[in-house]
Amino acid sequence: MLKSWDTNLLSSEKKTLFSFFLLYLFFVLILLFILGYLYYNFQKDLVLQKYRIELNRLANEQVFRLKRLHRNFDKQRVYPRDKRFESAIYDSSFKKIFSTFKNSKIDFNRVIYIKNKKVYYIKELESYYLGTKYLVLQVDEDDSWVDRALKNMLLSGVVIFFIMMVFGYFLLWLMLKPMRDAIELLDRFIKDTTHELNTPINAIMSNIEMLERANLDEKVVKKIKRIDIAARTVSNLYQDLTYLTLGHKIVSYDEMVDLKKLLCERLEYFSLFSKSKKIKIKTELKEGVFLKIDIKKVTKLIDNLLSNAIKYNRVSGNIKVTLANNFIEIADSGMGIPQEKLKFITKRYTRANESVGGFGIGLNIVMMIANEYDLKVEITSKEGEWTKVKVFW
Repeated sequence: MLKSWDTNLLSSEKKTLFSFFLLYLFFVLILLFILGYLYYNFQKDLVLQKYRIELNRLANEQVFRLKRLHRNFDKQRVYPRDKRFESAIYDSSFKKIFSTFKNSKIDFNRVIYIKNKKVYYIKELESYYLGTKYLVLQVDEDDSWVDRALKNMLLSGVVIFFIMMVFGYFLLWLMLKPMRDAIELLDRFIKDTTHELNTPINAIMSNIEMLERANLDEKVVKKIKRIDIAARTVSNLYQDLTYLTLGHKIVSYDEMVDLKKLLCERLEYFSLFSKSKKIKIKTELKEGVFLKIDIKKVTKLIDNLLSNAIKYNRVSGNIKVTLANNFIEIADSGMGIPQEKLKFITKRYTRANESVGGFGIGLNIVMMIANEYDLKVEITSKEGEWTKVKVFW
């Protein structure tokens, strides 16, 4: 089975989910902004509509006063005022005739609008009393509606955001289901395939070990060695695939491991590989270095480092294996790693050279084991010359 949703997603799947979440969140916020903008303007239009009804009534009263002043201008030349509003009159050319408020910039393209917490209402007169074509009323805005609108927007926004997140969660599950089914199918295929490979590989290796090579022709011995190398290569690949698919289920049994002894055993195991490429191996192994770790996992870590050192080395190259109190270092004289790939080389399926090597899972397994035991892995390389991998504890 695949790992649990919360803690064991593959890093590539996590990136896909994170990217989808960011994109979805971005569109949800855009949607909320648009809805909030439309709601705010709708509330503003409702308020202006109420103001328009009231101000139109007040404007009609002011027009009646202007009419009376126009007829009695010779007797009374005082502009009519009202405590409920400020007003101004303009001629047909938008030239001010008289005004009781300070603002002289009026937007005559609108009938009613709000500016600087003032509400302006413009009424066009049919009769030119005192030469007036436009009557403008100004009242203070009651901005309590803004607080109410913002409060409603916030509450509604939180509710909509929560609903959209729940919807997005189920949408994400629906979108991921085909991918998860495909991954599960592939996972089962890899497990079944590796399981089927194990039996014939073990049979081949066991029969090769039982052969008495002393009585065989030299050419036959060489052929058997090649078969042995091929079988061990497939065996290592089987173990790597098994670890990738089942590693999270393998329970660690930590013990004090004699690293020098283990390194010698693994060097002996890989001797056929190194001899097939005429690689010379030099060792500097300190006695009495122990590490508390699962022996199967540290063996897998060492095997992948030695395998890469041989695999990516040149014919007649060199490998130096160093064991000190707090580190293991494996250096090779191989093709090296390009600097642009060095920082990504431990990512799964990343290979230093596309024409040589396996599937790019070896160093990823090394990092998985190192992270489990808080080991530090340092990789340095010069393209075309050498590579050093150092594991600290």
